[in-house]
Amino acid sequence: MSAMESGLSIIVTVKNEEKKIGGLLESLAGQDCPFEIVVVDSESNDRTADVVDSFRDRIQNITYIRKKSTRGEGRNIGVKNAKFEYVAFTDGDTVAGDQWACHMLESLKKYDVVAGKTIQKGSELYSRLKRVELLMDGIEITAPSANLGYRKKLFNDLGGFDENMITAEDIDLNLRAVLKGATWKNDDSCIIYNYTRENFAGFIKQAFWNGFGRRQLAKKHRSIIKKLASPSIFTGEYMNFLYVIRFFPAFAGYISCMIFSP
Repeated sequence: MSAMESGLSIIVTVKNEEKKIGGLLESLAGQDCPFEIVVVDSESNDRTADVVDSFRDRIQNITYIRKKSTRGEGRNIGVKNAKFEYVAFTDGDTVAGDQWACHMLESLKKYDVVAGKTIQKGSELYSRLKRVELLMDGIEITAPSANLGYRKKLFNDLGGFDENMITAEDIDLNLRAVLKGATWKNDDSCIIYNYTRENFAGFIKQAFWNGFGRRQLAKKHRSIIKKLASPSIFTGEYMNFLYVIRFFPAFAGYISCMIFSP
């Protein structure tokens, strides 16, 4: 492959996604631009690998890597095996919108980082929840890695995802990109459909680990964390009983990180 040839390497980290990975691959099969898919599987014990293999006739450029890894480590492995100069991240339980890869590719030719529009699907109760945003210099660094594109050179210059972070590794990467002066675009044409947690237990677990990750983020970026702008969850559109409920497990996760990972 020549250095001048451009395309998009789509990095997908999975574990036990046999029920949903097919939906993602189906949505990518008809996209009309040069791309490859790198699936990094953290040792699934279901039929995830078989589902990926079943798409090889329809999607020529699929690389499957099986290695036990955290989300950040898995994405770093994916980028190391990526062929193209532009990389995009998503998850195995998502569905790509019409020509998502092509829109992402075109935007990455003009900007260092592209954050797409993520639409929540599933339970109406949980899908209405907004993430609590953090802003640095007016840029939302909480743009999730389920719909995020980077120029590969910038990604490598930043050192990739911090593999020591349990969660919030995408926020950390985005913050470092902004501090480095990367150009940024929020592109609503790059649509990913993301499925919410299916039950209350999953909702609570996610909130706990999000809180844990926010503490890791605060510890790592101690000198600048106070400069980040964030709306209050107790005002305006955040005044919702689920946000209040989510606060408690998130706070427990934050405190747990302080105690067990000081």
